[in-house]
Amino acid sequence: MSGQKVARHSVAAQLSELLDSPEIAGLIAELEALRWTGRKGYPIRSLVGACLAKSLYAIPTWSRTAALIAEHRALSDAIGGTPSVYALYRFATKLRTHKPLMDACLSRVVESLRAELPEYGEALAIDASDLPAYANGQRFLTKNGPERERYSDPDASWGHRSAVSTRKGGGYYGWKLHLAVCARTELPVAWQVETARKHESSLADDLLQQVRELKIKPATVTLDKGYDVGRVYEACEQIGAVAIIPLRKTPAVKRGDHRAPECEHGTWTFAGADLKRKLTKWRCPTGECKPASRWVKASRLHPLIPRESKRWGDLYRQRGSVERAFGRLKNEAGLTPIRVRGRDRVALHADLCILATLAQALARARAVPLAA
Repeated sequence: MSGQKVARHSVAAQLSELLDSPEIAGLIAELEALRWTGRKGYPIRSLVGACLAKSLYAIPTWSRTAALIAEHRALSDAIGGTPSVYALYRFATKLRTHKPLMDACLSRVVESLRAELPEYGEALAIDASDLPAYANGQRFLTKNGPERERYSDPDASWGHRSAVSTRKGGGYYGWKLHLAVCARTELPVAWQVETARKHESSLADDLLQQVRELKIKPATVTLDKGYDVGRVYEACEQIGAVAIIPLRKTPAVKRGDHRAPECEHGTWTFAGADLKRKLTKWRCPTGECKPASRWVKASRLHPLIPRESKRWGDLYRQRGSVERAFGRLKNEAGLTPIRVRGRDRVALHADLCILATLAQALARARAVPLAA
């Protein structure tokens, strides 16, 4: 029937489904095992459910999360309790203390996503985005006044961000989320929170090392011009991926060293690549040269996929996937605004937002065969 509408899946029902998933249920069981003495307190399931609800409803603070659960009957029934705001603060401390358990849960979710979505991780896009700190980073208390002796978030630092829409670019005080995203599903694969002064290119090899530890083997990694440094190309080569990066105006580029080989008959044309030997083949346009073709060692200036080719352009357009992933995390999962201080707290906040996002995607992937 054309006028029939599909009933909306409530967040409370979705939250109950996420808590029952094997990956998050495993985290709950591991945290329950840590309770060996003392007062019982709130159920771990309720506390983990509150953490997921904070991201699903994009709530910035624990106090508002606790207030919502207390007045939302379906939500409190789904998680099995109404934890207080003080219990949520204590539980956040517990998650930071036992971070390896959180990391193991995230790894299980990523592994299950790979099983449900074969295209997950086949092509990656990497970038970093600003996370303004919940603090004032100004050096002076007032204009021409005394210097600030204490910062509310001393772990954060000053950095630079580009202009976006109506927001001007310039300096800001806070953090950066470095993110590797699957270019096809637009889901996070690896991530790391660092201070704003950390340059993007210095964290790319760490992200790719995380990808390697997850046993994900992407064919291509797309990055912007800021990552055009030698160590990024080496990191991509170590995981068996081809780096798709525009060239910066280095002295070698200004000399024209990146151009295709030339002869008296014109510019040579690309004739294929040997991925195993890391070589590209170029052919004389008329075939009159002897030899008529030659192999060139792949490098930053001469990649395995030429930058002038249509394929390279199509692959580079996949970089937009990481920008869309940042938008969803910030606007739909409550990544911003940040209302915590300190690197460990900001990192946990990002982990919970990404966990909710990946767990939702996993639940959708598992529901598709049932609906079919």
